[in-house]
Amino acid sequence: MLVDLPVLYSFRRCPYAMRARMAVSYSAVAVELREVVLRDMPASLLACSPKGTVPVLVLPGGAVLEESRDIIDWALANSDPDGWLPDAGDALGEQARLLVDCCDTSFKQQLDHYKYAEQYPQHSADYYRLQGQVFLGQLEQCLEKHDWLCGDRMTVADVSVFPFVRQFANVDRAWFDQTAYRRLQAWLDRLLGSQLFTCVMAKYPPWREGDLPVVFPPGLSASD
Repeated sequence: MLVDLPVLYSFRRCPYAMRARMAVSYSAVAVELREVVLRDMPASLLACSPKGTVPVLVLPGGAVLEESRDIIDWALANSDPDGWLPDAGDALGEQARLLVDCCDTSFKQQLDHYKYAEQYPQHSADYYRLQGQVFLGQLEQCLEKHDWLCGDRMTVADVSVFPFVRQFANVDRAWFDQTAYRRLQAWLDRLLGSQLFTCVMAKYPPWREGDLPVVFPPGLSASD
């Protein structure tokens, strides 16, 4: 029986949307996925979230989650079989929070300046890359102690930081691959090769009003 699903507006290449899809896919909570075109946002998205960014999750009762971290928390509150969310009060939980905070503030700004250096002519791309390497060095230090950023298993920190490190590395992958960040390179490649990442990067046509619902993650039904 078809039931009302939460509606997830997403854009495949957006790192914020990417990490939200990873959490939703991992939690195996069915949503209706609506892939959007950033230059032509659907009216239904703008009606519920005028800021016009993704991801946005619209719940059946009408509540709207406009931040990827809120969507991740919602997904993991529904199902977190491998314990992605560390206990908020313990040291690893605090470490995870600080890493994601740093990623979403200073590192994201440095990433944008590095990737779009021509728009920020105050400094060179090499300068902005050097600024971003401070965070890469922090991640490398974390991985010297464990296979994952906050311990011996994947957590929300890995999933939240990964899309931005991927984007930073892809600005000049030849440069990234010859750096001394050996553990970070292995961590990135492990996530890039994961079934979870492959699943969330499947291509979908842009959503249009009247289209049949696309249930995400693949393999679930609207009644799951």
